[in-house]
Amino acid sequence: MSTLPIKLNALELARRLKRAPAEHKGDAGKVILIGGAPGMAGALLLAGNACLHLGAGWTILEMLDPASAHACVEHPELMIRLADPQANLSNQQYKADVIAIGPGLGVSEIAKRWLHDILSNRLVPLVIDADAINLIASDSSLLHLLQQRNQATPELSVLTPHPGEAANLLHRSAAEVQANRTAAAEELAELTQSIVVLKGQHTLIAAPNRPTLQCEDGNPGMGTGGMGDVLTGSIAAIAAQGIRHQLNLWEATEVAVQLHACAADSLVGKGVGPIGLTPSEIILEMRSLLNKRV
Repeated sequence: MSTLPIKLNALELARRLKRAPAEHKGDAGKVILIGGAPGMAGALLLAGNACLHLGAGWTILEMLDPASAHACVEHPELMIRLADPQANLSNQQYKADVIAIGPGLGVSEIAKRWLHDILSNRLVPLVIDADAINLIASDSSLLHLLQQRNQATPELSVLTPHPGEAANLLHRSAAEVQANRTAAAEELAELTQSIVVLKGQHTLIAAPNRPTLQCEDGNPGMGTGGMGDVLTGSIAAIAAQGIRHQLNLWEATEVAVQLHACAADSLVGKGVGPIGLTPSEIILEMRSLLNKRV
């Protein structure tokens, strides 16, 4: 039986990300984000832009869509590559501090190969979102790989489902998930042995053997496509910096979730939204709020 969640209060942790004068991009970490199937490249670009602006040292996008796997004029800092159809993470070029998979991923065979290969890597913090969650929900072998990974290396995986994706994993309806969100988040954490971020009003963060947290910040302006992609990239960026700045994946997730929601509230307070509030605006406000905290 689930208990009442604890109010999320994590922004003080961001102070650990303060950089010493001699730090370089290697100290801020390398992040690889995988997704961007045909017609969905924007999701991966949003995640990548969030990762870039939240401070990752390198942000590398493995783009599944050949037509979109080229330099982004607006953000040339992003390293964009055409994803290898064989998804061989043992290749030297894929060495990363953090991996995120899911934004615009789709459910193709290439997507499945990438997810399978990533779940077989037990040493790198991993953020799993969107269709990567749906693939795990539809394939018990992928779920088993995720469970094995987390039993071998606890708290190195975070799933960020919205209620529909959570429902797919739990094999029930989104309405049932919403009827008891705390219980659903905790059940997902036990099922996957992962950190789970159940998005929505009062986003929840759950994990095996930890008290469940509830974010009380945020507003309805966040209910638009791409907000979840921004959260994925933000968690990855903060986790990558956290490796050398004493923030583990649980703590990085806490910071990113609250920063994401507080950025939305800050913008609404300035008269930007809630109607028409965009994920791209959230990214820049998150950067501003983060720098005020370090």
